Amino acid sequence: MNTSSEYTPPSVWTWNKANGGRFANINRPIAGPTHDKDLPVGRHPLQLYSLATPNGVKVTVMLEELLALGHSGAEYDAWLIRIGEGDQFGSGFVAVNPNSKIPALLDRSGPKPVRVFESGAILVHLAEKFGAFLPTEAAARAECLSWLFLQMGSAPYLGGGFGHFYAYAPSKMEYPIDRFTMEVKRQLDVLDRRLAESEYIAGPDYTIADMAIWPWYGGLVKGWLYGAAEFLDVQSYRHVQRWANQVGERPAVKRGRMVNRVQGEPASQLRERHDASDFDTRTEDRLQAAD
Repeated sequence: MNTSSEYTPPSVWTWNKANGGRFANINRPIAGPTHDKDLPVGRHPLQLYSLATPNGVKVTVMLEELLALGHSGAEYDAWLIRIGEGDQFGSGFVAVNPNSKIPALLDRSGPKPVRVFESGAILVHLAEKFGAFLPTEAAARAECLSWLFLQMGSAPYLGGGFGHFYAYAPSKMEYPIDRFTMEVKRQLDVLDRRLAESEYIAGPDYTIADMAIWPWYGGLVKGWLYGAAEFLDVQSYRHVQRWANQVGERPAVKRGRMVNRVQGEPASQLRERHDASDFDTRTEDRLQAAD
């Protein structure tokens, strides 16, 4: 592996597993399944296959918010997909998401199961299905979707860019860290300016835009991602801080953050969720542990 500051790309790139860093065991330049494995199916209309990364948390928060509103049709089974062990490359998972990324949803509420993959698509699917958290008036809907897709386009700069080179790359490199730090701080400034004039991301109401952005940028300013809060001076984004705390206090958000979680305090983890009772009688203690 070349760790010098100078690198000359070869005329034709070839895959070198040794250059993969922390995720070398799961990163590869080809798609498709690596092994045969059927996905489990529970008793609820919605089957979620996920992990509590920021992208996974978006969907479990949405489902818990829908249930909190009384939408019983949003009951779901959340199955744990261990991406570090390659579960996302099983044949059953690839059939639901050909891109082999979590989260993936199988909606079995109709006569024919409908697969939905990519977290933003899942949020829109659920919002339209239940008529919640996505405005119907044209201008408000456009505003909400614009912020939703801003997050979808921006997250790779935060996760695959800043997060990777700051926290996971085999060696620290000044140029990519500077490049992606600058972009992440610019994104935080965009959000901070927006939240200076608006209670929530898309306007006065809580929407799927908040659910999409909070696990990434809310988690960042609360110090949950990459150990980079001080490095990024997150306290200076006071409007993002206000919003992150406000959203984070919602009971459904606290529950959603616990589902498919495999890190942190054991009381903060609900590795699989198949019924509301899975949060058990110690819900308040568990919600506090998830903070």
